[in-house]
Amino acid sequence: MHSKKYLKGILGKLYSKKISVSKAFRALKNLPYENMKFARLDHHRAFRKGFGEVVYCENKTFEQVSKITKALLKHKNPLLLTRASKSLYDFLRKDFPALKYNGPARVIYLKRGGLKNKKTVLILTAGTSDIPVAEEARVTLEVMGNRAKTIYDVGVAGIHRLLDNVPEISKANVIIVVAGMEGALGSVIGGLTDKPVIAVPTSVGYGSSFKGIAPLLTMMNSCAPGVAVVNIDNGFGAGYFASLINK
Repeated sequence: MHSKKYLKGILGKLYSKKISVSKAFRALKNLPYENMKFARLDHHRAFRKGFGEVVYCENKTFEQVSKITKALLKHKNPLLLTRASKSLYDFLRKDFPALKYNGPARVIYLKRGGLKNKKTVLILTAGTSDIPVAEEARVTLEVMGNRAKTIYDVGVAGIHRLLDNVPEISKANVIIVVAGMEGALGSVIGGLTDKPVIAVPTSVGYGSSFKGIAPLLTMMNSCAPGVAVVNIDNGFGAGYFASLINK
């Protein structure tokens, strides 16, 4: 059940006098946000944004994440917990066995509902080392109801590998490009397609890549139009933005 259905259900029961005003109030009192002292959960976000609050797990205790997860699951929405360890997943699934885990992406998630958009978001990586960030984008897209396809390890060091996939690139509705080192792949894709390109710099690379700053600057200085850039290693941000475009 989506939050919109939940709200309509409460209002419908109130209208038909199946529940009292006080009971409806108790059901809706935490709708704007729920104050848990250590966190204020934004339950209204699904109405404003079309997707509920996503939890960034680093620097949170297992108990905090567990309490947040329990509160979010009450609203019957999809769940997305990012930057989550395998040990956190093992801790959570004792109480929430339906949760899934993507190890490379470090994402705990729960899908609800089927495919909402048949258009494809294509995710490309320059190298194999960029796959964890790309997987974070892929899981985000799929949990948000998108069809995602991946083509990995097609960086500019072997440009023929990329050119072999131009037909697939042309079919995509939105393209995410994940690249470390010098980050040139974003500009190359931007010059090959008329579709929006979201470039994700990664912290992959030797010393002078400065943990992702070098590819970040390359992507921001792209001479190819139609390329937007998210933060270093921010696969979630790229997936979320691509989902908004894909709608």
